[in-house]
Amino acid sequence: MIVNIDFPEKKTIGKFSVLHLGFRPFFIGASSFAVFAILMWMGVYSLGWPISFRHVSPMTWHAHEMIFGYSLAVIAGFLLTAIQNWTGRQTLHGYPLLLLFLLWLVARILPFFGEFVPLIIIAVVDNLFILLLSLSVLSPLLKAKHWKSVALASIVFLLMMSNIVYYLGAFGLVVQGLYYGLYAGLYLILTLIFIMARRVMPFFIEKGVGYPVQLKNWTWIDNSHLIVFVLFGIADLMNIHAYLTAGLAGLLAVMHSIILIGWHTPGIWKKPLLWSLYLGYIFIVLGFVLKVLVVVSGISVYQAIHAFAFGGIGIMTIGMMARVSLGHTGRNVLAPPRSLVWIVALLSCGAIVRVVFPLIDTSFYLVWITLAQLFWLLAFAGFLYVYFPMLIYPRTDGRYG
Repeated sequence: MIVNIDFPEKKTIGKFSVLHLGFRPFFIGASSFAVFAILMWMGVYSLGWPISFRHVSPMTWHAHEMIFGYSLAVIAGFLLTAIQNWTGRQTLHGYPLLLLFLLWLVARILPFFGEFVPLIIIAVVDNLFILLLSLSVLSPLLKAKHWKSVALASIVFLLMMSNIVYYLGAFGLVVQGLYYGLYAGLYLILTLIFIMARRVMPFFIEKGVGYPVQLKNWTWIDNSHLIVFVLFGIADLMNIHAYLTAGLAGLLAVMHSIILIGWHTPGIWKKPLLWSLYLGYIFIVLGFVLKVLVVVSGISVYQAIHAFAFGGIGIMTIGMMARVSLGHTGRNVLAPPRSLVWIVALLSCGAIVRVVFPLIDTSFYLVWITLAQLFWLLAFAGFLYVYFPMLIYPRTDGRYG
């Protein structure tokens, strides 16, 4: 629901609007970093570039940065923008927003100077960003007494705790801290996606397909799927029992399949802003299926991880950034740029190549990984090219935001 925003002081629009609202700098940062980080990972993994991060392995850096770098930047931009709509309260903007963004940016740069920068400095800067983000999200919610959304700020805080565990593992102070921090971070990101998808996807679909439709939701699933997911996450992190984890993953696959069936209507496949979100959700369901197959068939766990991360988080976040950027710059969300179809299609092809093709033929594993990286780079470079002007210039309707 959109409410009128109460601006206590008169805002100057100016020539550039990059600091007017959180989605602007963080979507630019997220999409730019998506290109840079995967380019670096491609160089290390596929081309053998001699890049060292000193404190952690390149693979660990890659995993950490896609969770706490890229994904968290998208979440920051989305929450700082959506909460303003939900509460009618001005969220972070101007120089405070710039400071928060610079903290995120510096935390992304410092690992490349690990030979000169102590790990404690990297950890402090990175976690200070998440702490300030959680406070920036929590403050307007509390002022507006928007209690039903306070849990979102709590999840951001839990992401900081996961990140702290990650760094404690890098310091050697927590056994398997790197593992616990990364997996907890991934599952918390998915938790946020589940909460936000339930809140916005049915609304987007009903309003966006162009014909009357009433989607189906099941109260028992709404009330239970997050509980089952928490149990799955605990079982997976603690390695309690492989078949317990597989059973919970199978149950989640069924529950989220039912959700998708209830939200399906043929018109979504004509709207890239709808099918991108829907397809990303399908990849998350596939991730649960693959978690079952990890146990019963012995496939690589990385296939399940990349179904969650590349296919699920990657496709859903690029679709959400595309929609938010249109809606909050005064443009028509029902008429996105035609190039968006190709952007999402490229990323979807990359997800299929990364997740599905290695299941068919592992002898070309390096080829599949490299192709998937290229698809990712093309998709996010395309997104940045199309959306960068929207994100830096004022709204088309002349409003502040």
